[in-house]
Amino acid sequence: MTVIDFEALKQPDYDIQALRAEFPILQRRVNGQPLVYLDNAATSQKPLAVIQAMDDYYRNTNANIHRGLHTLSQEATDAHEEARGKLQKFINAASHKEIIFTRGATEAINLVAQSWGRANLKAGDQVLVSMMEHHANIVPWQQLREQLGIEIKVIPILEDGSLDMAVYQQLLTEKVKLVAITQVSNALGSVNPITQIIKEAHDLGALVLVDGAQAVPHQTVDVQALDADFYVFSGHKMYGPTGIGVLYGKEALLEAMPPWQGGGDMIDIVTFEQTTYAGLPHKFEAGTPAIAEAIGLGVAADWLLDLGLGKLAAWEHSLLHYATEQMQAELPGLRILGEAPGKAAVISFVLEGAHAQDLGLLTDQLGVAIRTGHHCAMPVLHHLGVDATARASFAAYNTLEEVDIFVAALKRVREMLL
Repeated sequence: MTVIDFEALKQPDYDIQALRAEFPILQRRVNGQPLVYLDNAATSQKPLAVIQAMDDYYRNTNANIHRGLHTLSQEATDAHEEARGKLQKFINAASHKEIIFTRGATEAINLVAQSWGRANLKAGDQVLVSMMEHHANIVPWQQLREQLGIEIKVIPILEDGSLDMAVYQQLLTEKVKLVAITQVSNALGSVNPITQIIKEAHDLGALVLVDGAQAVPHQTVDVQALDADFYVFSGHKMYGPTGIGVLYGKEALLEAMPPWQGGGDMIDIVTFEQTTYAGLPHKFEAGTPAIAEAIGLGVAADWLLDLGLGKLAAWEHSLLHYATEQMQAELPGLRILGEAPGKAAVISFVLEGAHAQDLGLLTDQLGVAIRTGHHCAMPVLHHLGVDATARASFAAYNTLEEVDIFVAALKRVREMLL
């Protein structure tokens, strides 16, 4: 392989082998080979701290919350609400009331669409989304279009995968009531200028919902500094459990929004004639919540803060730089989709003569886990002229040696297919 000066690469400012030891799954073998896990944009692996916190809850505390006077219920309630406080700290929300637990970023976006959207939008109002959105930030607005007659306008991208800000500014008129946009593209790795996007939207009276699912595992997020109106993310992409996520909303907005789902825990008083609702945040948390998952997510947030998101981001960018150079040097016919300056540690690519699905299946036989397909981002891939790509995405526990194994696996697969 091409010789690269390892000393010129920024090494992680933490003990990466000690960190890898915190992840039990990284010790296993797949198809007889040591696991090289490069599918972190889909879901990240979980450290022992998260696994043990959830196990401890089920072993020692398991009970429903907010509804019981007995000891276990009180302990479970305390642990659940402590987790809410950890997530408040993690994104610097002004109040714990602004942290709504959901099943993930998808449910959080749907909540905003069906609560805020149905209460505040009308026929002819516009919602702006970008070309690079995940389906979860497209389909809810299309459903609202069918229900209310709103219009959806799409911000295009430039050739390198970055957002076309000039067109954004042209589209941003007084008809726009909401800009719903990703902070980091899961398919391309492009990082959008969210602060500028929010300011320009606010200048014309529009609100902004930010999909931060691909941002929070890799960079510090301060929702107050951003001035985001809504901010959503999922636990499983930030070293936390599946089935749990967060909707952040400014307290005044959440207070004015009607409940989305009805049931237990979101009520104050229920009669057959009338129901009154609980205050924030419980108004939007109907039914028994994912208690263990919330606790695990709180631990994951602490784990990330303790590690230092700046350290993590610096190492991931070194991995991205090294992998990009090695792939370009060693793989004729390679095309990387998304080469925006400052992109996140995601490489979405096609290889001439090899279908993405074949790349995924065959690299798996060599112990390398990558993602293939449309990445729930069909519009942007079709815009770039492909139906599917292979995607490698990096996390804090990945190493330069794993990049070498990955590139060698791709070379071997390419030789098999050609």
